[in-house]
Amino acid sequence: MYIKRKISKELQTFKNLRDSYKNSPNNSHRYIATVGLGGNIGDVKRRLVHLYNYLKKDRQVSLLKTSLILKNPPFGFTNQDDFFNAVMMLKTSMQPKSFLDYLMRLEKKFARKRSFANAPRTLDLDIIFFDNRVVKTQKLQIPHAKWFERESVLIPLMDIQR
Repeated sequence: MYIKRKISKELQTFKNLRDSYKNSPNNSHRYIATVGLGGNIGDVKRRLVHLYNYLKKDRQVSLLKTSLILKNPPFGFTNQDDFFNAVMMLKTSMQPKSFLDYLMRLEKKFARKRSFANAPRTLDLDIIFFDNRVVKTQKLQIPHAKWFERESVLIPLMDIQR
């Protein structure tokens, strides 16, 4: 079934950061995870470059693909700056819960502070998909509960699927 969607006029894409972050896959890693990235505090595009470089050196993951970066307006709490969002695909041998803990440590490393739902943030990392797994716990839901409703996920996801 094809769903026709109206794309918001406030969206803006940045392709220049994407292609230089492809990595050769580490065949020892077993799972492919798709992760949504976002932020709206400080120089988010630069922070994403630092994140990609960090991930390329980290043996716990292999960076496979990164999408274009999408600038889009906030939702939920709207009295804040626009967000920059992207999607990346990684290989890892971690299980989903350990992988979530790993992503939360990365957020903290990149100065994420949690204050309230949909608050401004330096970096937000969400597991969108983890192989073909379905996980529903209080702390983790895979696939991400609202990935199919968010242009900030759908547009970058379409980009890495090309």
